[in-house]
Amino acid sequence: MSSLQVTAGDRIIEPMIALADCSTQHRIIVAGSRSMELMLELHRRGYPLAAATGNCGRPAGQYDVALVDWRRRTLATLEATLDWLMKFLGDRVMLVVWVDAQKPAANQSLRALLEKRGFVIEQGMVHECGCALSARRLQIHPLQKAA
Repeated sequence: MSSLQVTAGDRIIEPMIALADCSTQHRIIVAGSRSMELMLELHRRGYPLAAATGNCGRPAGQYDVALVDWRRRTLATLEATLDWLMKFLGDRVMLVVWVDAQKPAANQSLRALLEKRGFVIEQGMVHECGCALSARRLQIHPLQKAA
């Protein structure tokens, strides 16, 4: 007889997938303290191209979706991780950041942190396990890239 155990990762994976609007064909990078656990859960759910930050290869702008589980961590430490993660993300990446329930000021700080890195917030959600924002990278025109 086995017991059904639902971990916090299991509870946030469905909303993260929905916010990212990702398919099984997308290359997904998962960051955060439980990145390996979430990556394995994505594999179980039929997302074979998911990788955790521990096994994601060299940065080459190769990922379409980034799922970041940043619960029980500070926004200050998220900045450094996002800066590192940016090298792995393609031009049209969808980013989902999951954090603990935030006060309005902290939520604004998270929005500003993402916008500073060229993202536009598309959706937000509040859940029993925290809250999340989904954001898409602004389109950069080829001429602007060269400048």
